[in-house]
Amino acid sequence: MLLCDIGNTSYHFLEDDKEYKKNVISFNPKEITQVVYFICVNASVRKKLESLDNWIDLSAYIKTEKYYETMGVDRIFAIEAVKSCIIVDAGSAITVDVVKEGVFEGGFIYPGKRAMEQTYEKISPALAYSFNFDLDLDIMPKNSQDAISYGFLKTLYSEVSSHNLPVVLTGGDAQEFKKIFKNAQLDEQLIFKGMKKIIKEAKLC
Repeated sequence: MLLCDIGNTSYHFLEDDKEYKKNVISFNPKEITQVVYFICVNASVRKKLESLDNWIDLSAYIKTEKYYETMGVDRIFAIEAVKSCIIVDAGSAITVDVVKEGVFEGGFIYPGKRAMEQTYEKISPALAYSFNFDLDLDIMPKNSQDAISYGFLKTLYSEVSSHNLPVVLTGGDAQEFKKIFKNAQLDEQLIFKGMKKIIKEAKLC
């Protein structure tokens, strides 16, 4: 089975247990002749795939009434993979979604790590620091790097923790956020698990 999670910059493939990525600009999807089950947040790529019969868009098999109209398909498939938890997807944006007994309760979107670092940098070159993920969030900071790190990380941590649910981390920066959410489960294949669930429910293979 070949799965593909298509974002703004890459095709992220999972074939059996092997993961690999292809650049959205240089990769030609016509190169693949086998059946590919995919989700896509990139409108221009989705347009290319419409004419390729072997690329199957799994978003067509989602019960859309469970979610809101403009919700990203990547968030939906992560939610489909879990029962009761709060999902923190730490990518270019950080999405946080609350799921209870398989029901989406709501969520919010936060700037990603790099976007937030650039925001501080634009305010003043004196604030051009990378975030310190080894920060102790129980101690008020006494230096500039820890001060901006605390402002970003403590807010996110407090909101996520307030829901009293197990935390599941996924996304490109998940490893770093694991230092803050020490008891969280790290699942870098969460979206692919949601895709497999939908394929099974829809009896596609």
